[in-house]
Amino acid sequence: MVERNGGRGRVLPPASVIMMKMAEAKREMAYSDFTLQMLKKDFGLQVDEQPNLFASVEPVASSDLLNTTLEETVQLAIAINTEKARSEMIITPVLLEVRRWAKGQISLFSGTEFNVDSEKGLVGYCDYILSRSREQLMINSPVILITEAKNENIKAGLGQCIAGMIAAQYFNQREGQAIDAIYGAVTTGEIWKFLRLTDVTVSIDLTDYYISPNLNKILGILIQGLGLPVLAV
Repeated sequence: MVERNGGRGRVLPPASVIMMKMAEAKREMAYSDFTLQMLKKDFGLQVDEQPNLFASVEPVASSDLLNTTLEETVQLAIAINTEKARSEMIITPVLLEVRRWAKGQISLFSGTEFNVDSEKGLVGYCDYILSRSREQLMINSPVILITEAKNENIKAGLGQCIAGMIAAQYFNQREGQAIDAIYGAVTTGEIWKFLRLTDVTVSIDLTDYYISPNLNKILGILIQGLGLPVLAV
C-alpha cells in the first residue's frame, strides 16, 4: 500500500503486519516470560543462594509402588528425552507419591491455568500445583508448591517457577489464607532443584538432587513443603 502526499509516496506495511505488532504490544506477560532480574526489579525480590538449604530435612522412604514404577520409566523417559516424557514418566509418579502420603489432605493439578494478577504478569499455566485443600475441581488456597518441568535447562526455569511462587503468595493472601513459605521445584525429572519463598526473599538451594540416589531426600523436601504432620506411607 502506498500513501500519496504532495506527489511523494511512502510504502505502508500490510494491515496484517500492523495487527500482529498491535497484538504483540498488548500481549500480557506470563510466568514463562520472567527472568530473575525482572523479578528483582518488578517485585523487589531478594535472592538468597544457599548450598544445602534443605540439609536438615529427613528423607522419606519411597513406596514399593513408586520404586517399581521408576525402575521402568526413568531410563525410558531419559532416552525419549522430551519434557512430556519426563513429566509423565518421572515427575507425575513422584508427586502422586506425595499425594498418597498426604492421605487426601492435598490437591494436585497438572498443566492448569493459574491467573492471579494480569497487570503484574502473574498469569499463565503452571506445570504442577499442590494446594493444601482437598478440593480437586478447582485450585483453592493455600497453594503450597509450584513445580516446573524442564527438558534439560534447570537454570532457565528458575524465573518461571519463582513467578508462579509469587503468584501463589498473592493468591493465598487475597483468599485470606497466607502461609509463611511457598516452596518451588524446577526439575528435569532426573535432576531436582528446590526453592523457598518467604516474604520477598527467595532462597535457592545450590544443591541439585538426582532421582537416583536421592529419591528419598526429594520426597522429604516435597513433603516438608506440605506443612502437614508426618504420616506413614
